[in-house]
Amino acid sequence: MDKPFRFGRSANSLIAILLACGSILWHSTLAQSSDWYRFRGPSGDGIAEPGSDVPIEWSSEHHVAFRTSLAGQGWSSPVVSKGRIYLSAAIPMDGEDNEEATNFHLSLLILDAQSGTLLKTVALMQQTAEKSPKIHKKNSHASPTPIVAGDRVFVHFGYQGTACVDLDGKLLWTNRDLYFKPVHGNGGTPVLVNDRLIFTCDGLKDPKVVALDTTTGKVAWETARPVDADRKFSFCTPLVINVNGRTQVIAPGSDCVLALDPVGGDVIWQVRYTGYSVIPKPIYHAGLVILSTSYDSPSMLAIDPTGQGDVTETHLKWSLRRNVPHTPSMLAQDGLIYSISDDGIAMCVEAAAGEMIYKKRVGGGFSASPILVDNRIYYTDEAGLTTVIATGRDYEVLAENDLGERTLASMAVDGNALLIRTANAIYRIEE
Repeated sequence: MDKPFRFGRSANSLIAILLACGSILWHSTLAQSSDWYRFRGPSGDGIAEPGSDVPIEWSSEHHVAFRTSLAGQGWSSPVVSKGRIYLSAAIPMDGEDNEEATNFHLSLLILDAQSGTLLKTVALMQQTAEKSPKIHKKNSHASPTPIVAGDRVFVHFGYQGTACVDLDGKLLWTNRDLYFKPVHGNGGTPVLVNDRLIFTCDGLKDPKVVALDTTTGKVAWETARPVDADRKFSFCTPLVINVNGRTQVIAPGSDCVLALDPVGGDVIWQVRYTGYSVIPKPIYHAGLVILSTSYDSPSMLAIDPTGQGDVTETHLKWSLRRNVPHTPSMLAQDGLIYSISDDGIAMCVEAAAGEMIYKKRVGGGFSASPILVDNRIYYTDEAGLTTVIATGRDYEVLAENDLGERTLASMAVDGNALLIRTANAIYRIEE
């Protein structure tokens, strides 16, 4: 294990607790209900609302309320609101084969959350062969996760564009003015802050963070990344936090993370590092922003977000290397950080100082971000096997559940049920 480096341990623990409480309060006012209405759930960090009594054990036949086949391709995670599931998908045009298709209807799928019945397929925009660059084998043309907010659904397709519809799928606006040349396809999901829909545009060149006006779909601001990374492409979903009464949008990318003001896009602080193709969404715990620098050799960084300007030398509190995830996002609870590396090493780390608690082999091949429900962590691998472990300092496996279908999307929670998207279907797992 690498010894973490740190710039002192004089941070006031009371302030850290107050900052964390402030973040929780802010998230609770943002969320309209306990619906899993966005990527990583109502709190945005993969943790389900208290009282969710989801199954610990299941199989392809046991505790399956429904399995609904899905058209097209897509690795966006399911979201659920007001009894409906929303998913994006790239559906081949003109009867093309899924694997060979180059022309797609970029679509929104709406399903009944209890029965799994497909209620509507809404074609939002067309993606033609001329603008269908080759994508990574673990990507899709519909990887960003939709967001449900009030009576609207925001559906993002990365470099292809963004759409806003009502809850029944009626198109309200689209924006396809931000096309850029991607590397490996699209990825990161937007975040919603009041009347700003904010996402990263980190492609082959000119990486930036962009905000759209949620009412019109027009660009509200663009902020260029202030570093000249050799590999400029990344796929990160931003994180929204509140620090001393001010909202910050944390947007990692290649070689830097920016904290931005959501209203005008001004840079509040930045930290430089070495890393590209950044995918894991950051988390905020115990007053620290925790992120992964992704490829090639990822580091887990803990940053104090109270600074201004370039705080690389002053506000980076600790760093860990080895077994840090390239793709899955992390979890945190009660001062502990949990992660799973792409090759299947689960870690538990103390948030305050970066000290390793445990490191255990779970399996291999992980892309989905884990979720935490009722002191249980659900790690799902790419083959569809979910390992359930207990939270805490001792590594304890509670169950292993195999659906036997390729799975790269992250789970969602709907009351006492789990929603799992596989390559060809969506499952509702419920006792």
